[in-house]
Amino acid sequence: MIYYGKQSVSQDDIDAVVAVLKSDLITQGPVATQFENAISDYVGVKFSLACSNGSAALHLACLAVNVGEGDVVWTVPNTFVASANCALYCGAQVDFVDIDALTLNISIPELSKKLAWAKEQNCLPKTLVVVHFAGNSCDMSAIKALSDEYGFFVIEDACHALGSEFRDKKVGCCEFSDISVFSFHPVKSITCGEGGMLLSNNKTLIDKARLLANNGITKDETQFENQNEGQWYYEQVELGFNYRITDIQCALGLSQLRRLDEFVASRHRIASRYVKEFESLPLQLQQINLECFSSFHLFTVTLKTECSLTKKQFFLLLEEKGIIANCHYIPVHLQPLYGKQFSSSKGFPVAEAYYRQSLSLPIYPSLTYEEQTKVIKAVKSCFA
Repeated sequence: MIYYGKQSVSQDDIDAVVAVLKSDLITQGPVATQFENAISDYVGVKFSLACSNGSAALHLACLAVNVGEGDVVWTVPNTFVASANCALYCGAQVDFVDIDALTLNISIPELSKKLAWAKEQNCLPKTLVVVHFAGNSCDMSAIKALSDEYGFFVIEDACHALGSEFRDKKVGCCEFSDISVFSFHPVKSITCGEGGMLLSNNKTLIDKARLLANNGITKDETQFENQNEGQWYYEQVELGFNYRITDIQCALGLSQLRRLDEFVASRHRIASRYVKEFESLPLQLQQINLECFSSFHLFTVTLKTECSLTKKQFFLLLEEKGIIANCHYIPVHLQPLYGKQFSSSKGFPVAEAYYRQSLSLPIYPSLTYEEQTKVIKAVKSCFA
C-alpha cells in the first residue's frame, strides 16, 4: 500500500536520538534549546519555544495574546480541528471565514467583508488564526493590513508550511504576524515523532508561553512573590500546563532539520510531475500563490463538477489499486462539537464544496519514482 504521507528517518536521525538516550539528560536538556535556536535561525525569527505538539503550540499562542472568555477567534473551516479548538480551550468563541476556491486558503475578500460587518455589530475578533493550507502561504501582507485596520492579533498556523516562503522570506518569520506555529508530526516537513513550536519577534509573548508550558512555574527570582529560599526554590505564578518536549524528540528534529531543504525539493519534484500528468484529467489542483514557494505538505486534487465519479468512488477505486488517499479536511463547523452553533447559518459553501470533492494523494520525500508512477496510473485509470 502507498499512503498519502510518511516520515523519512535516516541512520543519522537514529544516531542522534541514541546519543541523547545515552546522555545524562533526556527530558529538558540542552538539545531542546539547540533545536529552538536552529529553527529560529532557519526561519529568521528572534524567539522560539519548542513544545509537545502543534495543538499545544496553538493553545499557548492564544494564551500568549490573552485570548479568554468573551473573546472571539476566527479561522477557516478547512483545517484540522486544533486551529479552532485552541480558542475553546481559552474559553473564547470560534467563528469561521470561508476559503478561496483556487488557493484553498482564507478568502481575503470574504475576510474583509466579514470584518466590516463585525465592526458594525461590535463583534470584531480578538485573534485570527491563519492556516497556510498544504504549505501554500496566505497573502500575509493583506492580512497584516487588515489586522492593523481592525486591531486583531494574527497567529499563523504554519503547521503545513515549514520550508515554505512568502515574498522570499520563510513562512513563520512573523513579519506579518504576532506568533507563528509549527508541527513536527510524522507527516509534516520534518518530524520529532510528536512536537510543536511557537515563534515570535516579541519576547514577551514567548516568555509567557514558556511559563505556561511549564506548569506556570518559574525559577526567575524577579517574578517571586516570596523570599527566595535557595537554589531549589520555585514558585507557581500562573495556572499552566505540562506542554514540554523532550531532548529525545528534539534530537530527532534537529537531525531532520539538516535535510529539510532536501525534503522540500523532493516534494516539489513529486508535485511537478503530478501537475504535468494530470493536465488532461477532470481534476482541479491547488493554485499556488505567485508570491509563495510552497512546502507541498499535501497534494490535493478536486473532482471537477463535470466528473461522473463521486469522492467515495474515487477513494475506493484508488484503494483497490493499493493507493491510500486521505481527506483534508472535514470542515470544522460540520463537526458535532461545533454543529449546533452553525446549524442555522448559511455555512461556508466553498469549504463545504471542496470537502465533498477533494482527496489528498501520496506525497512525501521517500516516495520513489516507481511508486509515484503507480499512483499516477491508478488515478488515470479511474477516469478511463
